[in-house]
Amino acid sequence: MSGRGPSQAGIRVDAARNHHRLLEAALELVAAGGADALTMDDLAERAHVGKGTVFRRFGSRAGLMQALLDHAEQGFRTAYQFGPAPLGPGAPPRDRLLAFGLARLASLNVTGELARAADVDPRTRYQHPSRSLARRHLAGLLRLTGTVPDPELAAYQLMAFLDAGLLLHLRGEEGMGLPRLEKGWEELVGAFARPS
Repeated sequence: MSGRGPSQAGIRVDAARNHHRLLEAALELVAAGGADALTMDDLAERAHVGKGTVFRRFGSRAGLMQALLDHAEQGFRTAYQFGPAPLGPGAPPRDRLLAFGLARLASLNVTGELARAADVDPRTRYQHPSRSLARRHLAGLLRLTGTVPDPELAAYQLMAFLDAGLLLHLRGEEGMGLPRLEKGWEELVGAFARPS
C-alpha cells in the first residue's frame, strides 16, 4: 500500500492550485500598481486565500518577489533555451547575444519592477536561479564566439548592463528611451563579440 490516500493527493492538488493562483494574482497586482504597492494582504484577498497561506507558501514578501520573478521569467528562459532563432538555438552566437539583450530590454515593463523588487540582499542577487542560468547562457555564447578571453567575467559585465534597477533608472530618471538603450546593448555586444 502506497499510503497516498485521496485526501493527501487532494492537498497536493490544492497546494499547487493555490500556488499558481497566488502567482497569477500577484502578477495582476504588480501590473496594476507596481511591485512596491504589492502587499501580502492584497494578494491574499485577490487570490481568495488566507493571509497565512501566502506566508506559508513564500515565507516573506522578499520570498514572494523571488518566486514571482521566477514565474514571470519562465517564458523568457524557455525562449532563449528552446525557442526559435535568433533568441533560441540555431543562430550564430553573436546574433543570439544581441537577441537576448533586445528581448530583455523589451520585457523591462513586465519584469523590470519584479527584478528590482526581488533584489533585497545584494550578497545573493546573482545567485537567483534565473540570473544564474542567464549568466551561464551568456558565458556559453561568448565562449562560442571565440573572441572573448574571459567569457565568465564578460557575462557578468553584460548582465550588469541589463540590471533592472539600472535600466529603470536610465529610462526614468535619465530619460533614455528604448532605442538608445538598444543601441547601447548592440555596441556592448559588438565590443565583446566582433562580427566574423
